[in-house]
Amino acid sequence: MDISTLQSLKLEIISATGLSRDALHIYVGLVLLIAASCTTRKSLGSFSSWLVVLAGASLIELFDLMDDEESLGYWRWAASLHDIANTLFWPTVLVVAYRFRLIKS
Repeated sequence: MDISTLQSLKLEIISATGLSRDALHIYVGLVLLIAASCTTRKSLGSFSSWLVVLAGASLIELFDLMDDEESLGYWRWAASLHDIANTLFWPTVLVVAYRFRLIKS
């Protein structure tokens, strides 16, 4: 079974960093939140920054779903939902903490 270029890239990143797939999703979510916040010059509590994380997680999973369809013949919805939850968890915690002033900026 051939793997896609995206899957090859993900495997290379995992190999180079020593991170698990779950940890990689967590770091991607945090990087997207911080990058969006810095780019827009809005607080980490900004809902628009969180939406960037949601969009990024959804886009990555869309590619994974297409890969699943190509290589397996079906979509692994549970795995994709797990990945999206991992990507969104800490950005969501940070946004809520900033919004409710649990963390002061």
